[in-house]
Amino acid sequence: MRDTEIFMTKSIALALSAITCFAQTAPKPLKIGNVVVSGSLRARGEAFDWFQSDTGDGSYIYSGNIFRIGFSQKKETWDWNAEFAVPFLLGLPDTAQGPGAQGALGLGSNYFTANRRNQNAAMVFPKQLWVRYGGATGHSIKAGRFEFMDGGETTPKNAALAALKNTRINMRLLGHFGWTDVGRSFDGIHYQHANAKGNFTLVGAVPTRGVFQVDGWGWNRTAFGYGSYTAPWGKGTHSAETRVFGLYYDDFRDGVLKTDNRPLAVRRADVSHIKVGTFGGHSLHAFATKKINYDLLFWGAGQTGKWGVQDHRAGSFDVEAGMQPAIWKKLKPWFRGGYYIGSGDGNPNDSKHNTFFQVLPTPRPFARFPFFNMMNNRDVFGMVILRPHAKWTISNEFHALRVSNANDLWYQGGGVFQPWTFGYIGRATSGRSSLANLYDTNVEYRMSPKVTLLGYLAYAQGLATTRAIYPKGKNATFGYFEVLYRF
Repeated sequence: MRDTEIFMTKSIALALSAITCFAQTAPKPLKIGNVVVSGSLRARGEAFDWFQSDTGDGSYIYSGNIFRIGFSQKKETWDWNAEFAVPFLLGLPDTAQGPGAQGALGLGSNYFTANRRNQNAAMVFPKQLWVRYGGATGHSIKAGRFEFMDGGETTPKNAALAALKNTRINMRLLGHFGWTDVGRSFDGIHYQHANAKGNFTLVGAVPTRGVFQVDGWGWNRTAFGYGSYTAPWGKGTHSAETRVFGLYYDDFRDGVLKTDNRPLAVRRADVSHIKVGTFGGHSLHAFATKKINYDLLFWGAGQTGKWGVQDHRAGSFDVEAGMQPAIWKKLKPWFRGGYYIGSGDGNPNDSKHNTFFQVLPTPRPFARFPFFNMMNNRDVFGMVILRPHAKWTISNEFHALRVSNANDLWYQGGGVFQPWTFGYIGRATSGRSSLANLYDTNVEYRMSPKVTLLGYLAYAQGLATTRAIYPKGKNATFGYFEVLYRF
């Protein structure tokens, strides 16, 4: 462990030194003829102290890093982008695996397993490779490999709504998983028509490999079709935005074991595919007054389709409210709270599957310590965001987490990332519904337009469910320090 700590510390220190040196020079955007060259280097040291397992070591640190470089050109009626990524993972834990339901002890175990059990792994692959036509008339079509996030079709002009979309709406169902040290992309077609009245978007694509494995070249045998319409509205001191969407997902892989609450023998016998339709929307509202600015957020989705041989019927809903009072002006506080519920399955022996399926999200914005996701989950939460300076943002959150149905599983994951892995894992709750209380703090310092420093620390107070699975230690901590340099 000591050698790994020294190795990781030196790696981060070296990256920070190089980044600081580059940032001081503040080079102008690089061009090769009419081609713009841009990129980023993100260096991160992550530390886990996972729930205590019977065997294995859930206490470890490692270094996760990714370098991205892109080449782009914009013409009058078309543009293109070719971006390459080089993720490199250093000092991954080789003993972070517990027996039975205790399973992977944190994300370090996921990276280690996904990369053929190598403690150090790296790869270069095309992150984006697309051509886009149109734009001048409001119509555009993009084809190739690109990143996409549901909800991110537009950015509201109102600052509060823009912040809420970025942190509480985007990527709930479709995301590039950019927080991980590899991420994912989509190969397909992206069409949109935008004007002052609204934005209409259609996407059809296949998710690439990546997320935890550094090899992001190939495809997965899954696909989706997505359509949405987003419209800004409101009047005077009321700013608002509403979106409606539909999403169809097809997992047509053979021989991949589904994760659900049925007995193992039944799941192994079910070789039928997953075909799920999701329909829903969101509505954001900001109200400005002389003393307090208020905001409201609504998000909901219903699902239907087939989960193998089972009929799939599920849903989820999120409601949130916040206020920014004109007090403590030096801190600019923003107080927020909300309630989320994602349905669970109450009977593993019937012909119905009722667990809300999160499809291909980026789970991390909604689970900053990602030991849970939006499936079979109830989350009562509160947030306090402080902005003492234009360069600083301090965000504190509390989450009271319960499973929606104690006959279902405690789920983790963010969807398919390699052909032979389902993408979600589940642990039996043993009939208990209390999962954990989560306390965390995130500090972001934007040192310059090119350099951002970020620190995160979280503590999960395990309750009945985690105590049943990890009787030797039901609590967990997670933290990381990150340096991001853009050029």
